[in-house]
Amino acid sequence: MNAELALELVRRSVMLALTVSAPLLATALLIGVAVSLVQALTQIQEQTLTFLPKLLGIGAVFLMVLPWMLRQLVQFIIEMIRMLPQAAG
Repeated sequence: MNAELALELVRRSVMLALTVSAPLLATALLIGVAVSLVQALTQIQEQTLTFLPKLLGIGAVFLMVLPWMLRQLVQFIIEMIRMLPQAAG
């Protein structure tokens, strides 16, 4: 395996990880900001108040994007398996 191939593999892996995790991270960010805004407006400063909305929101988004995430991961694995002969020789 040459350096260019290894670098390309690492680049693709990182981009896939970022792409697949983006919907969940964005959901957590948006819910966190919304709950923080409500806390600031109502002056309720309970730290554990954000946990349940984030958990429910991330769970719902995860169920919605799960087929897409699995498709992306399977396509990546198939590409990596096809690259094995090139990497070995």
